[in-house]
Amino acid sequence: MTAPLTLRAPSECDFDVVALGEVMLRLDPGERRIRTARSFNVWEGGGEYNVARGLRRCFGMRGAIVTALADNEVGHLVEDLMLTGGLDTSYVQWQPYDGIGRAGRNGLNFTERGYGVRGAVGVSDRGHTAASQMSADAVDWDALFSRGVRWFHTGGIYAALSETSAATAAAAMQAARRHGTVVSYDLNYRPSLWKDIGGVERAREVNRELAQYVDVMIGNEEDFTASLGFNVEGVDADLQNLDTSAFRAMIEAAASEFPNFRVIATTLRGVHTATVNDWGAVGWSRASGFAESTQRERMEILDRVGGGDSFASGLAYGLMELGSLQEALEYGAAHGALAMTTPGDTSMATLEQVRKLASGGSARVDR
Repeated sequence: MTAPLTLRAPSECDFDVVALGEVMLRLDPGERRIRTARSFNVWEGGGEYNVARGLRRCFGMRGAIVTALADNEVGHLVEDLMLTGGLDTSYVQWQPYDGIGRAGRNGLNFTERGYGVRGAVGVSDRGHTAASQMSADAVDWDALFSRGVRWFHTGGIYAALSETSAATAAAAMQAARRHGTVVSYDLNYRPSLWKDIGGVERAREVNRELAQYVDVMIGNEEDFTASLGFNVEGVDADLQNLDTSAFRAMIEAAASEFPNFRVIATTLRGVHTATVNDWGAVGWSRASGFAESTQRERMEILDRVGGGDSFASGLAYGLMELGSLQEALEYGAAHGALAMTTPGDTSMATLEQVRKLASGGSARVDR
């Protein structure tokens, strides 16, 4: 079977993965509501960062994060959390802090998990952050990628942060391609990020421009519709009727319009309640056509935030190390499922746990 992707050899690369994106401080009220909380658990998180961190912590791959932080105590708390995540932080840009954050600050994300009929809620406080002010020339991208990078990841959350962030993403993606690095992009459409800067129309304009530099495009049904303009026919408003044939038709349309896409993958999430979801994935590659992961019906979850990012990191691991789209989808879906059983944005799973679940393992106790 032909492998979906051709990647640089690990022996000629300093990094298996580099990610570009904002890393925020997540404030989690646990079982409580944001509006009535008196204490919060603290995590780090970011749509792009979570993917690289998952590849490092779960899959044992060498990774780095490119981001920016305001140089104050909150910024160094985020740094401390990132160091725990194991990523190389030498490409973090430190912005001088003016005392109150007029010029730049660190992003905060308040997220409650939801339960039963009460859906999860996220409240971002990330305007004028240091990461949003990074410019296309903030990093010598050619110098970074000339060190050897197998995989580069960024996405639609970072691209939405400012006028300069999309240009920064484009510069990084173009440099990655010049150096033979596979580029993945998670559309990650967030209405709150786009509503005051042009809405869906602006999201499509930005994401369709960046899509021309992408090898592996990732998203869900809302992402492909809102960010690229590809409709998934037959999906109901409650996302409980996820017909994979409709997703295949959408993927075929995307692959036809963007011939640079070598792999397209989409998660399938049917929402019964905040804590019971159907979960799976479907994907396509130019080399082997369509494949579907195991579809897990009525799966119980603790914290859905970061599930899609963990899917993306499992998918990337599978494409880098296992060589088939089917295995990559199984590892992605299994990693995402496990990540949603623990709190916080980031994965607490191990490779052995992912391997076990991907191969059909059960939730029986391990002693």
